[in-house]
Amino acid sequence: MGQPSYQASNALIYLTYGVFLVAGVWIAWLWRGQSKKDFLASNRTQKAIPLALNFIASALGSGILFTYPEIATIAGVQGLVVYALSSSLPLLVFGFLGPIIRRKCPEGFVLTEWTRQRYGVIAALYLSILTLITLFLYMVAELSALQQIINALTGLNGLWAVIAQCIVTTTYTSLGGFRISFITDNIQGAMVIGLLVIGVITVGVETKVDRNLVESSDLLGASLLGWQLIYILPVAILTNDFFISGFWMRTFASKTDRDLRIGTSIATVAVLIVLTLVGITGLLAAWTGAWPGDPPQEGSIAFFLLLEQLPAWVVGIVIVMTVSLSTAAFDSLQSAMVSTGSNDLFRNRLNFWWIRLAVVLIIFPVGVVALKSPSILQIYLISDLVSASSIPVLVIGLNSKCYWWRGFEVVSGGLGGLLTVFIFGTIYYGNAKDGANLLLLEQSLYVDDWSAVGAFVAAPIGGLLWGFGAFAVRVGVQWILAKARGHRFDAFDRPPPADPSLFTGPRERSSDEDDHETVPVVKASSLKGKFL
Repeated sequence: MGQPSYQASNALIYLTYGVFLVAGVWIAWLWRGQSKKDFLASNRTQKAIPLALNFIASALGSGILFTYPEIATIAGVQGLVVYALSSSLPLLVFGFLGPIIRRKCPEGFVLTEWTRQRYGVIAALYLSILTLITLFLYMVAELSALQQIINALTGLNGLWAVIAQCIVTTTYTSLGGFRISFITDNIQGAMVIGLLVIGVITVGVETKVDRNLVESSDLLGASLLGWQLIYILPVAILTNDFFISGFWMRTFASKTDRDLRIGTSIATVAVLIVLTLVGITGLLAAWTGAWPGDPPQEGSIAFFLLLEQLPAWVVGIVIVMTVSLSTAAFDSLQSAMVSTGSNDLFRNRLNFWWIRLAVVLIIFPVGVVALKSPSILQIYLISDLVSASSIPVLVIGLNSKCYWWRGFEVVSGGLGGLLTVFIFGTIYYGNAKDGANLLLLEQSLYVDDWSAVGAFVAAPIGGLLWGFGAFAVRVGVQWILAKARGHRFDAFDRPPPADPSLFTGPRERSSDEDDHETVPVVKASSLKGKFL
């Protein structure tokens, strides 16, 4: 294998971490006088290009080196294109919905704050718990992927790289918070793009494709799984992105709506290109004979099997790119988790130092679980299934005509969607045990049946059915109570008009702001969301 020496591998890994640590601490020192509010968020401060780099860095992660080549070896070009489009296009949603939610909830910086304002405390806490669990799972997946990649690329014990990354990101994130994560993501995002360009050129020059293997691989044609993924992946990834607080924090950080639209558009194109190029390595591994190998290997390591045919210096570039990808994704998840917890659970009343301590403390359970090297794809799928059941019933409230939709329907629908998956699995498999296992997607996504498709159909549709069922029950009970008590039945009354202070006109622009867009001055709404 074209593998760097023991000394070279260590130097590449830990020098890269050293650069990020010094840069992060130095930036934190420059911003040492920032307020607690700036530590947790940076609303209306960022222009389009920094936003784009941040969305790119947050949307990637070292796990892409496993998942995208794997899908290419299983579902071919069709599956890869569907996966790359499904992962990149949802970023445009933040450019579309972001301005709407910012107008409805200008004082917030995460989706859960709008949920509290629209649906009440119980629904907000429900969504917050799901969000925090999702962020925890993503952090576990990121460290697990890093450990496995370092093991595969260098032969070193990936545990030490995991420990180093935890120390580095926890240090500068605890010192500087979201602002530092935002700035370092700019650096790391630019590095990843530069390294990827070098890597693509190198792979293109060094890789020798066997045309006979191309024709016999069947990876250029369509497949049943490829057609199934056209439904599964957009539903799974689009809804799950709503749980990633880091995306919402960057959405609220955009200086203007125009900056947000431009930033998300650039990020969408860049992420699509990056994911497609990474996934193509799975095809190249099959077409060069590197995969499946003898004995046959899993498609998830196709990328690393291909690297065995390339020079050691190429592997060195991939090591640095991996560390950059993982660090950028991980510090974004860290800052998002702390900001979400502080806002949702403690209403931002925690002392500055308690918030910094929280950054340090959450790393321990994440690291312990990650070292068990769980399946990265399965972690993503569990989170996707939960979001597919919860988000459809949540976004109904974005439509002002659906003022009668309450938090009770959101929570009932989300939980009911998961119950529907269990019911479907029990009927499909003929027993409750396998029905329960379908909630964990233990058979993975790439199975030769309709169980995964059924699960991702049952989750959103079941969630909506349970939500409307809950709506009918709530309205029915409220009608009965109104009649019994002699009160007026008001379940369908429109809420009172918003306080005029919600919009106080355009503020005076700074010289670097766009002259063609009005930037409103807004204040928090005095209206409180209703659960019932």
